[in-house]
Amino acid sequence: MANVLAGGDGMMGQFPLEQWFYEMPVCTRWWMTAALSASVLVQCRIISPFQLFYSFRTVFIRSQYWRLITTFFYFGPLSLDLLYHIFFLQRYSRLLEESSGRSPAHFSWLLTFASMLLLCMAPLFSMAFLGSALSSTLIYIWSRKNPDTMLSFLGVIAFTAPYLPWVLLVFSLIMHGTVPKDEMCGIVVGHIWYFFNDVYPPLHQGHSPLDPPAWWIRLFEGLPPPEEPTEDEVPADQPADVPPVGGPN
Repeated sequence: MANVLAGGDGMMGQFPLEQWFYEMPVCTRWWMTAALSASVLVQCRIISPFQLFYSFRTVFIRSQYWRLITTFFYFGPLSLDLLYHIFFLQRYSRLLEESSGRSPAHFSWLLTFASMLLLCMAPLFSMAFLGSALSSTLIYIWSRKNPDTMLSFLGVIAFTAPYLPWVLLVFSLIMHGTVPKDEMCGIVVGHIWYFFNDVYPPLHQGHSPLDPPAWWIRLFEGLPPPEEPTEDEVPADQPADVPPVGGPN
């Protein structure tokens, strides 16, 4: 699978499974774990996909609020199609999270923002499961942040990273024979994030409206360590030297 799309910085198969798992950034690690767990539980008939999908009626009328989260975890039963989704999820989610400095606060804010937009769009397009849409959002953002990275599809088509979401969209259209609404919505959400996070700030004195708020950063990373005073700074409780009032005698 790693040979399907060559390029980027993350490669599979270089480490033992356990070490590879724990080297993944925390958000990517647990999202992939939840996705695999949901598919295994459905395959074993412990739960049903009907307990995981999202719709406005089931969530806000029947008060089944867990569906706001589980809709992003289920990618289908155990199959090659699931392996395909898990590969792209862990690969590009990992690359994007690592490029943000492995900060759980910043990357989780991106996931939260994208998830909220997708939840608002889902009833308009009758989308029940949003994991693929969220994964497409991350792929789009990564591709726009790495415009010079060369990729190849099936070892036949070579292209730069910004074309990756569209190549995957066409591939999904050919494989399933239907317009992939979830991937299209993911591209739209990804472009909104990319515009306000990468294009908008340089044009407005560095103001970035989609940066996580301070309370969100404190929630994940705690209070910042207090700054140590430098040698040039004078403590507030210690008066500076004052020259004598009178002149020399």
